[in-house]
Amino acid sequence: MTIDEQQISAELRLMAEKARPIDALAYARQARIGSLRRRRMSWSVAGLAAAASVIASVIVVTSGGSGQVTGARMERLPDNTPQQLQAVRECMPQGGPVHNMDGNRRLPEYGTVKDFRLLVEYRDEAGSTALVGSLSGFVLCTPTSQKDFAERAIFTYWGFKAPGNMTGFSGGLQVDAYTSHMHSYTLGPERSQKDDIYRVVAGRVQSDVIRVEIDWADGRRTDARVANGFFVARVLGRSVPDPDGGEDPLGGPLTILDSPPVTVTAYGSQGQILEQDEDVAFGPLGRGSD
Repeated sequence: MTIDEQQISAELRLMAEKARPIDALAYARQARIGSLRRRRMSWSVAGLAAAASVIASVIVVTSGGSGQVTGARMERLPDNTPQQLQAVRECMPQGGPVHNMDGNRRLPEYGTVKDFRLLVEYRDEAGSTALVGSLSGFVLCTPTSQKDFAERAIFTYWGFKAPGNMTGFSGGLQVDAYTSHMHSYTLGPERSQKDDIYRVVAGRVQSDVIRVEIDWADGRRTDARVANGFFVARVLGRSVPDPDGGEDPLGGPLTILDSPPVTVTAYGSQGQILEQDEDVAFGPLGRGSD
C-alpha cells in the first residue's frame, strides 16, 4: 500500500483550519509536562544530509537610535557576532531545529546551527524574543535560565512552502508568524514557578520600511524592532475563560490565551503607510514544514 504523504499533510492542514482556536496556555502546560517525560527517553534519528545553502540576495536594514533606517543589498545573510552565535546555539541545543512534539529529536533536513543567523531581536524589561533564520526558513527563540522548559526551535519555511524563499514577497511587508512563545522562570525567595506566555509577531520588510507597528486588538500597540530587513515584536499574553466552558486536567475552569487577529502596519520615511495587513490570524509555527 502506497502512502501519499502530501495528501495526508493537506488533509491535516484542512482539519486544522476548521478546528477551534488554539488553546496556547493549556498547550504550553501540557508541553512542559510532556517535555520532562520525553527527556527521560532516548531517541535516535536517521542521519539526513542537510541541503547545501544557496546564496540569495537579502535586504539588510539597520535602525539606529535616531530611528533612521538604511538599506543595502548583500549576497548572503549577515554574519552572527560571537554573542549572536552563542544565542543561536542556546536556542538550538540539539544542533538545529527539532520536532514540534519532541525537543530531543533534531530534524537535520532543516539545517544546522551554522546555517542560522540572529536576524532581529525584541527586548523588554522581562527578556527577549528573537527571529533566527536561514536562507530557507526561521525559528523563534525566547531565552530562559530554565533550560528544561525552553521553547522548542520549531522550523517554518519562508513563504510556508519548501524550499523556502526569503526574498520572495511582494509589497513592503510579509507577516511570517503570529504565534505564542513561553518564558519560564522562578520568582522570589521561594522560587515560585512562573510561565509567561507572549504573543509574538514576526516577518520581513522591504528597504523603504522604517517602522512596523502591531495593533494587538486589545487596546495595545507596539512598535516592532526592525533590522536586517526583518521585524519582530511581542506583548505579554492575557488569559480569558474558555468560551466553551472547558476544564483543565485538574477539573478547574479552563483558561485560554486571548489571541484575536492583529493588524500589522509598515510605515515609510515620511510616516506614510506603505502597507497594512489586517486580520492576521493566530496560528502555530511549522507551516509548510510537515
